[in-house]
Amino acid sequence: MQTSIKPGDAFASTTTNNHDRPRVLAADDQQHVLDAIELLLRSQGYDVETARSPLLVREALATGSYDAILIDLNYTRDTTSGGEGLDLLSEIVAVDSNTPVIVMTAWANVELAVEAMRRGARDFIQKPWENERLLAILRSQVELHRALQRAERLQAQNRLLRAEGLPEFIATAPAMQPVLDAVSRIGPSDANVLITGEHGSGKEVVARTLHALSPRASRSMIAVNTGAMPDGLFESELFGHVKGAFTDARADRIGRFELADGGTIFLDEIGNVPYRQQAKLLRTLETGEIERVGSSRSRKVDVRVVSATNADLRAACAGGTFREDLLFRLNTVEIHVPALRERREDIPALALHFLARYTSHYRRPVQRFETSALQLLMQHSWPGNVRELDHTVERAVLMCRGEEIQRADLGLDLIRSQSQNLEDLSLEAVEAILIRKALQRFQGNVSQAAETLGLSRGALYRRMEKYGL
Repeated sequence: MQTSIKPGDAFASTTTNNHDRPRVLAADDQQHVLDAIELLLRSQGYDVETARSPLLVREALATGSYDAILIDLNYTRDTTSGGEGLDLLSEIVAVDSNTPVIVMTAWANVELAVEAMRRGARDFIQKPWENERLLAILRSQVELHRALQRAERLQAQNRLLRAEGLPEFIATAPAMQPVLDAVSRIGPSDANVLITGEHGSGKEVVARTLHALSPRASRSMIAVNTGAMPDGLFESELFGHVKGAFTDARADRIGRFELADGGTIFLDEIGNVPYRQQAKLLRTLETGEIERVGSSRSRKVDVRVVSATNADLRAACAGGTFREDLLFRLNTVEIHVPALRERREDIPALALHFLARYTSHYRRPVQRFETSALQLLMQHSWPGNVRELDHTVERAVLMCRGEEIQRADLGLDLIRSQSQNLEDLSLEAVEAILIRKALQRFQGNVSQAAETLGLSRGALYRRMEKYGL
């Protein structure tokens, strides 16, 4: 019988959203002005921080983020030019052009207001202000700022997230019972989890199930294949960058950690993170802060980290290619997913699951597997694990001529016969067979298979995708 884990099967838990109260930074050289602003805004549900000089404003922006910033234009006694404030405004906008800045001064004039707006201020307030006008301006600017943030997040999610629903975790084999137990216990927590297992064994399904069972399920889970990420783009992809940080940085970009704020980030193939980048990843895990490339400002993120690898990270630590302190941060709990050959009892349920998926997707009338076809599925060694089974069933659905998948539709007998008659095959067919055999020889370990074939891991991954392995 098929076992499925769904969010309702675990403990129900809720968390308070700490981002509901807008945060405002107010800067003025006079304490009574700051006191008045703080009293007014706190009564309206704002969190307020204050600063009495441009230096203190810079320090506040280096460590915190805000929904709006109120700044005076004059900070030195007997100065009325507004130069200090205008320079500070330009500096703030250069670092973060998204956060709205509202300027205020007792020495207002049209020219100064125009210059402030030209430098990036969103609005202008004359002291003494009218409370209703100040609150109306703040309310509209905060709402606009948050709407832009949501749009940026949605755009990034549409780019990164697959249009799939919650995962169906199929596990009937005794070998999968420890995985089920661990997932049901650990899922509702915020603990970092390291998932180990061969390539294609279903580690991402485990990760998505952990997320679905957690209090973060209503937020995003962002999946990142660190094995396919070029070294030069690692920081930009994970932490984001600001406009002008490097040659092709034509606009600010949100990173994966920031995109996952409040949710979960899934770092697949974590063993492939370059050694020199591991320290930067470790710092984020230790401090909960990220820093966009080209920016000197840290940002707090609240992210649960789930990572996966088919490599032996302890051996990598001993060999000096993986940081031991990073491993400790990643594997608060470790879950090992058995290879498909170690859980053959799951093959029929998995095959029927994929059959239902692809008959619906391709609108084919296929209803079942012929007995000998199912026997062949049970006998095959599956070096590519569940991913290979998925691809095999998809092919069979497309090749099937009736309502029942025949043994020949699977293409597995063809693979066996082809390996015995290489002289009759194309170069691509021979390459696919060699890759399959290498994966089978090393039980799905991509690193060892790549080394034997004389390929880089990235090159092998591309060929595996090409041949459906």
